[in-house]
Amino acid sequence: MRKEIIAFALCALLIALCPSVEAQQPVKFYRMGYLDSGSASGSTHLLEAFRQGLRDLGYVEGKSIMIECRYAELKSERLPDLTADLVRLKVDVILVRATGEALAAKETTSTIPIIMLNVGNPMAAGLIASLARPGGNITGLTQMTPEVGGKRLELLKEAVPRMSRLAVLTMSRPDTGLQLQMKEIEAAAQAMGVLLQPLEVRGPEAIVSAFPAAANKRVSALIVLAHPPFFAERRRIGELAVKSRLPTMYPQSDYVDAGGLMSYGVNIADLYRRAATYVDKILKGAKPADLPVEQPTKFEFVINLKAAKQIGVTIPPNVLLRTDRVIR
Repeated sequence: MRKEIIAFALCALLIALCPSVEAQQPVKFYRMGYLDSGSASGSTHLLEAFRQGLRDLGYVEGKSIMIECRYAELKSERLPDLTADLVRLKVDVILVRATGEALAAKETTSTIPIIMLNVGNPMAAGLIASLARPGGNITGLTQMTPEVGGKRLELLKEAVPRMSRLAVLTMSRPDTGLQLQMKEIEAAAQAMGVLLQPLEVRGPEAIVSAFPAAANKRVSALIVLAHPPFFAERRRIGELAVKSRLPTMYPQSDYVDAGGLMSYGVNIADLYRRAATYVDKILKGAKPADLPVEQPTKFEFVINLKAAKQIGVTIPPNVLLRTDRVIR
């Protein structure tokens, strides 16, 4: 009996010392790329929303996944080289912020899955075949920016009834995303009898000079197009608009939180958080071509009454009633 007990104890000890089958299986480690035409400081809170989305799905950065971030620092001509760098690293998936980044990634690789974050109109930009069946190696989310351009103009007109001339802040260099947005606003302005005055800037350093130009054109209000370089300079743009006493409509609430007057659009942080689900599906074997592109279902209208007071504009009660959030 004693021998049986000793033998049992030895077996138990050997089992305890042997690594389990589960422990022998290494944890799968993924590497993904993030491509942004802006700067790291300009998208910190957005990337944190994406990281939170990954954590909610069980990913641990540094242990099961690594994010290789590449920023063009507002120099879009750097995007092809930055994308090529991510391809050389053999990342499992590339996350792209907007239209310019998506086009650069598409031209660089046709095999690595590409996930769009907030591209305005991916079909018009030639990125996908359709929303339901994207085809190729690109899928993700769209903020449908061009389609809401008319709504932004409508809300701005209601807030500033005297508006007859409207300035539009855009870039002078060709950009598919900006061109699509401008086309939508032009159609809406023509229908409303509003004269458009484009304010084209070559880069962020020229934004300051755009506001005196707006004053010279005797515009009544301003619309800022959705564009990463403008997003990075959202605080400065808001300050200049207030200083110029120019009622301004922005594409996202981040501008209003930074001091701007009003915005109408999707919550970009929510798009980043949702993008984590696409990463998860692709890493688990799904093909981008088979994953429908997600369209936004909710747009938020935000007004900053502090900015309104500084500009000297009174927001009509009927406009305030339509807001989703008011900053007082």
